[in-house]
Amino acid sequence: MATNDLLSLYNYDAFVPEKFTRWMNFEASPAIGNPAPDFPLWHLDERETRLSQIWAENNLTVVEFGSFT
Repeated sequence: MATNDLLSLYNYDAFVPEKFTRWMNFEASPAIGNPAPDFPLWHLDERETRLSQIWAENNLTVVEFGSFT
């Protein structure tokens, strides 16, 4: 699927279950108390870092995915 198609699906126009449940995949998430897998992250200026680097520099880390409506 093309990136533009994914963006249009993700940026839905109404907060109704038919449009957001496809993105909810809690079964694939690490269990509470288990570490999250390491993965790349990008700063707003497009510099790349990794989650493991953030953990090494900070005692507490909050990573937000998605949007709050």
